[in-house]
Amino acid sequence: MNVTIPSPRKAHLLCTSALMGAALLIAAPAFAQEATPAAAPDEIETVTVTGFRSSLKSALNVKKNSAATIDSILAEDVGKFPDSNLAESMQRIPGVTLSRGDGGEGRNISVRGLGPQYTRVRLNGMEGAAQSGSADIYGAGNNGRSFDFNIFPSEIFSSLAARKTASADVEEGSLGATVDLRAPKPFDYSKSEVLSFSAKGTYNELAKKTDPRLTLLASKKFADGTFGILGTLTYQEKHTREVGYSAVDILSANTNGYNAIKRDAAGNPIVVNGVTQREVQPFCTPIGWTDPSGGRTISPDPAESAAKGATAANCSTNNPRTGTIAAYNTIYNLRRADAAGIPGSGAFLPRIPRYVNSEQDTERLGGSLTFQWRPDANTDVSLDVLYSKFDVERRDNYIAGLSLARNIGNNGQPMVSVKDVQFKSNGSLLYGLFDGMDVRSEGLVDVFTSEFTQVNLNARHRINERFEVTGFVGKSTSTWDGPMRLQTFIDAIDVDNFSIDFRGGGTTPAINFGIDVSNPANFTYAPGQADGTVTGGFSVQGKPQWNTTDITTINLDGKYDATDSITVKFGLQYRENDFNSRSLNLIPTQVAVTALPAGVTLASLTKQITGVNDLWGNGAPASWVAIDPAKWREAFKFDSLQYCGIECGAPQSQIKETVRSSYIMAEFNSDSWLPVPVRGDVGVRSVYTKQFAVGHIAATAPAGSQYPTRGVRNQVEREYHDILPSANIVFELKPELLARFSAAKVMTRPELGNLTPSSGVTFTTRTGTINNPYLEPIRATTFDAALEWYFRPGSLVSVGYFHKDIKTFIQRINQTVPYNELGLPLELLVGNASGASATDLFNVARFVNTPGGPLKGVELNLQADLDFLPGFWSHFGVLANYTHITSEINYVLSSSPTGVPLTSTTNDLTNLSRESASGTLYWENDKFSVRSTASYRGKYIRAIPASAGSDLQGNDDTLYVDASASYQVTDRLKLSLEAQNLTDEQNRLYIDSNRQDTLFETRIGRTVTFGLTYKY
Repeated sequence: MNVTIPSPRKAHLLCTSALMGAALLIAAPAFAQEATPAAAPDEIETVTVTGFRSSLKSALNVKKNSAATIDSILAEDVGKFPDSNLAESMQRIPGVTLSRGDGGEGRNISVRGLGPQYTRVRLNGMEGAAQSGSADIYGAGNNGRSFDFNIFPSEIFSSLAARKTASADVEEGSLGATVDLRAPKPFDYSKSEVLSFSAKGTYNELAKKTDPRLTLLASKKFADGTFGILGTLTYQEKHTREVGYSAVDILSANTNGYNAIKRDAAGNPIVVNGVTQREVQPFCTPIGWTDPSGGRTISPDPAESAAKGATAANCSTNNPRTGTIAAYNTIYNLRRADAAGIPGSGAFLPRIPRYVNSEQDTERLGGSLTFQWRPDANTDVSLDVLYSKFDVERRDNYIAGLSLARNIGNNGQPMVSVKDVQFKSNGSLLYGLFDGMDVRSEGLVDVFTSEFTQVNLNARHRINERFEVTGFVGKSTSTWDGPMRLQTFIDAIDVDNFSIDFRGGGTTPAINFGIDVSNPANFTYAPGQADGTVTGGFSVQGKPQWNTTDITTINLDGKYDATDSITVKFGLQYRENDFNSRSLNLIPTQVAVTALPAGVTLASLTKQITGVNDLWGNGAPASWVAIDPAKWREAFKFDSLQYCGIECGAPQSQIKETVRSSYIMAEFNSDSWLPVPVRGDVGVRSVYTKQFAVGHIAATAPAGSQYPTRGVRNQVEREYHDILPSANIVFELKPELLARFSAAKVMTRPELGNLTPSSGVTFTTRTGTINNPYLEPIRATTFDAALEWYFRPGSLVSVGYFHKDIKTFIQRINQTVPYNELGLPLELLVGNASGASATDLFNVARFVNTPGGPLKGVELNLQADLDFLPGFWSHFGVLANYTHITSEINYVLSSSPTGVPLTSTTNDLTNLSRESASGTLYWENDKFSVRSTASYRGKYIRAIPASAGSDLQGNDDTLYVDASASYQVTDRLKLSLEAQNLTDEQNRLYIDSNRQDTLFETRIGRTVTFGLTYKY
């Protein structure tokens, strides 16, 4: 195994945290002394959690004593969060499911069936945004409201809480949950001085590298224990490798077929009522084939496609018609109606069948710094700083059959001969043998940095015995910087004996490419040919690009103890969310693919992708040739390419939301005037939202301009108001038996990208795809009920029911709308060659509010500390939860010209797994701790509807098993061992609820982490 040592560049990253490091140095000198300063008065927030069992008990106390439904995860010890990834920790919370990104790492969460966009995250009490990137199959970059947990190292936080029911004193924006992440503070610890250092190594069986993970926490109190400084600093590297199969999409055989002229026996076109008759032919027709529907058709037609080399004997230049009539008829009969008019099952094929090799190198640098002043029990002031930087370089390589994704324009599927083919009864491809298939080796390099900074000043002061004031002011900045997303590819044209074979019985095929894909001589890199043939090239995909989210918050709360049993809380909040996105385009003259520079050969420009056959199998080649991106950038002087911005129509947008809210809430706790003790809260929150949206739309530039297109500014402003009542009531039927009831009105705002007033309108066809800055929020009414039995200390059995009536949903549907009602500037009409006017009707696909539907579910939860058992068995404990959810969301599939739904379907909410479960078994004593967790997530819908007539795109169910163990060598030294994905689980995406054809399936392998922690 290889041990990776931080490079000088990585060492430079560490220096960016000089502020945090300086704070640690301030505290460090006293660590060498045994000092016992006077204790700070009334340290009411002191945390003394040690060990997994203790952290569970503490979290259970939080849950029991809260009025709202809150599930927490607390640090096991100083600087020791239970899991290495925050999102993966949350799987143990009932109703929380995990969405994984590149390398299988947890990226974001769904709560009670509601996806990441419905969950708000607060860091040290302040709403935050965190945006990263990923492979396109996982949703690519997050430019919306979803929170990407993988940006942050878990070590900089001491607690995580998921608030599943609403309270008036918690800001709006969540339909699923509000998640609170909290960094440690000096007065969290009873000791005056705290020092903890952790060093770990992480090894992945596919990447075959050992990566460092280093953490430091230091805290010290001064001034007789009234002032403290705490800092954390963590650095980690991670190398991952992901291998597998991708289809990109599943298409009907008709999708890229050729619309051939039907001819009579003499070869003349058949004309009916002045219209030349045509029929789509899915592939190159074999010699001797006759059209069963009458006449004869040849695909491609020699008369129409002579420029492409189509003849009676050739599909295209030097590409003979080698298909068999039997194979062609199999596809022909499946994809059309029979003589009785009964449709066949259809013939569906992978769009781009390919093997995948993805390697990702990441670095995380994070830290926190807190200055806290607590002169007495009535006053607490702190300045909190959070910082995290996540650097990623991802290198994807594919070896693929490409023709099924191409039409006649670039010599694709119509030029392919089918020699043998078999389909399953549902229309899915089982086996296919093809001639004339284009084979591509594609590489993609994606580089981005996510950086997060937050500073907030918090204060709490009790003015007298009954009145307390708290408040904070803070600002966070989340920046996603993508300097490069470069695609390079080389092609082999018209390859024979290309096969796709699912007959092995698995969910992915064995692919035979028909050539030696490791030999550079079999591929070309050159400008496209006159007949439309593509022979290698590059593209710069939407980069460079920058997204920045600034959130400024001012919050002031008051709390008045009206009586011994009633407390009135009230508050005001001002919050400004400012999202800006900017990207650059290559200057138009630099977009074209050029020939290889003089003296450069394809062999000198390439490298070999190896090992996929061993790591994935399934027929993958032992190696395949691919462009080396570093060599390509040097050969083509990539760094000297020039870019342009708004002046040439590059996208730029801004969404600014100004939110002013106020609330009043009563907390009550009575054990005298009702038969059983009752506590809870009831209140209302008033929210005003002002939205300012700007988009720049590419339009034809005036004559004489430097570039053919330019950006036209489009600005939209609007306001809306929400009144959000809420109530949480807890009946203490017995001291150990609680009944909870909650009800509220909640809302979540539309995704930021959907609000951008941009346009993809084509004036010549009067069509387009646009966003909608006038979208209404998604609003819902919620009801929760639960029964909780705390049958022993640290133990719980509970059952909960929740119901959410989602009043409206957001979908993109087709509408016919006059141009002047699209919210686009009239300036775009100036100079357009089509002569379109402001009153012309345009058929556009745009986001609109559609009917929602109900969502309901049941949660079962068990937490049992088995310390009542004898001897060895008393050290065991168990956690288990199960959630079942159903929903009935009304999806609009088509609409009338005015947008009235014509056809619709009812299905689950996207990202909702009907079933999810988690189970943990642990054993712990003073020296040794071991636990194993299994997390199950059922199938869920990723998109609806899907392409090519398929009803949906889904994600298969998964079961991940992790384990960890630690040994306390001395009071100060602990050794640890962790393992993730013990069962080598693979994630599979599929399309169509009936066929469930595989879109994407990869292997990430097992990961082992070993390390030590030293605590002073």
